[in-house]
Order: sequence, then C-alpha cells, then structure tokens
Amino acid sequence: MQITLLCSSPEHPVNAWLERWRAHHQGRHSITLCRTKDELPGGDVLFLVSCSQIIDAATRAHYLNTLVLHASDLPYGRGWSPYIWSLLEGAASITVSLLEAEDGVDTGAIWAKRTFPVPAHALHDEIHRLLFDTELELMDEGLTLIGAGAKPEPQPATKTPTYYRRRTPADSEVDPTKSLCELFPTIRLMDPQRYPAFFRLHGHTYSIELKKVTSHDDD
Repeated sequence: MQITLLCSSPEHPVNAWLERWRAHHQGRHSITLCRTKDELPGGDVLFLVSCSQIIDAATRAHYLNTLVLHASDLPYGRGWSPYIWSLLEGAASITVSLLEAEDGVDTGAIWAKRTFPVPAHALHDEIHRLLFDTELELMDEGLTLIGAGAKPEPQPATKTPTYYRRRTPADSEVDPTKSLCELFPTIRLMDPQRYPAFFRLHGHTYSIELKKVTSHDDD
C-alpha cells in the first residue's frame, strides 16, 4: 500500500512512535511522513495523527481511505484534546476511535475502537506511552480491515454527541492556594515542555515540572 502519515507538529511526542511504526512496516508498504496537507502525495491510506489541519474532501479524494485517530469513545468527546478533558473529569480509562475522516469534525464512520486503563498515578509521559501504543495498534488494525475488504460502521444516531472545546494556555494554570492532592490530577496531565502547568504568586509566574522518582509494582 501507499500510506501517508500526516502529523502537523514536528515537536509532538507521537512522532517517535510514528517513526517506529514506519520503520516496522516499510518493507511491506511505502510510507511517507508529512507535516502539511500541501505535501501529501496521494495513495491508498492517509492516517491523520495529531493533525491540526482541516483535510477537505478534495484532498481526501487523493486517497482510498483517510483515517483519523481520536482519543474518545465517539460520538462522545468530539473536538479537541478529548483524553485530557476526560481525565480531568475523573475518567479511569481512555477509548481511542479509528474513524473515517469527513467534513464534519469527528463525525465519520468508525473502523475500530480500543480502550486502555489510566492509573491515577500516571504522569503525562506515561499516559502518552499508553495512548500512542494504542494508536499504533489501531493503525495496524485499520490496515488489516481495509485489506480484508471490511467497511466502517456509522456512528450511532441514537447517541447524542458531546463536544470538547480547544484548550488554551490558561487551562494549564493552577490555584496555588489549593492542596497538592487537589492539584495533582491537573498537574500530572500537563506536558512540561509544551503545555506546562503554572501558577501566579507574589507577582511572579512559576511553571511546574512533575517527575515520578519511584515506582511500586503494587500501585
């Protein structure tokens, strides 16, 4: 197959996983990694992974299938940063959906879903590993389903979709008057390189970097 991976941010941590996936499959498929839709060569399958660009119908027409990875149990959680919002709401697991791209955001038919648990102690980097491993598994599953001639299932009309708004830097601000136990569920999700948690105190702004220094098998 002629496969394209479109990830619009070269700084996104998922890139290391995409490179690993490309190296693993390169012998069986021709795989190109692009940063913008203007670079897309066309082919059999286009995977949109952490892609912030809108891929219109004219662009999608250059591929037999355009598949999106979205970290929510669609039709619930359409929109932006769904797994972050979900974990902030207290979720203990995350479902990732592999769907066909459509003009409506996250409205396409579903190819497959996978769910993984998120321990309450897991930090952003550990959650990333769980999420990105699941996304690679779904990409493999998508290729298998396409190769077998399977078709995706439309999202159920009986379920009312929910939507998440786009996160902003202000969403990473925490209240320094709260206890660490109260703040931990928010701080643990903030990427200290790209979206650090921060607080304001004594006329200054401070960023927070949280690291796990011990690990217990019974956690």
